[in-house]
Amino acid sequence: MRMRIALWVISLLSCSAAWAGTGNGDEILGKWLNASSRGQIEIYKEGNLYFGKLVWLREPNDENGMPKLDRNNPKKTEQGKPLLGALILRGFKQDGKEWNGGYIYDPQNGKDYKCFLKLQSPNELKVRGYIGVSLLGRTEVWTRIK
Repeated sequence: MRMRIALWVISLLSCSAAWAGTGNGDEILGKWLNASSRGQIEIYKEGNLYFGKLVWLREPNDENGMPKLDRNNPKKTEQGKPLLGALILRGFKQDGKEWNGGYIYDPQNGKDYKCFLKLQSPNELKVRGYIGVSLLGRTEVWTRIK
């Protein structure tokens, strides 16, 4: 019985150490399935900033079989580009256990929102987009793709 408890404690401590991560902010790197399960965003790092691009869509083509385009983008130069590869997250800086100071782009309405990211667990990312203050916004939980 004592051996079983000791193994359980060691296992728990190992999981805690793995969850603690390196603390360098790279814990959020990788592919994430959005809350609607219609898209995957790959988070990557450039310098000290974090970005995310759309790398998979459940329905990548329109009704004519052509790739869906970023039609709602306010930048005319972006409207003819495919949604796949579109920059969804941009300019995040790590601040402790959060990544903030960035923006999230909603291709459904073509708008950018202030945003912060927070790991709820190694495989769940809280994504909060908002206007002005974070009280006025929407939260989603994305799931890590393994």
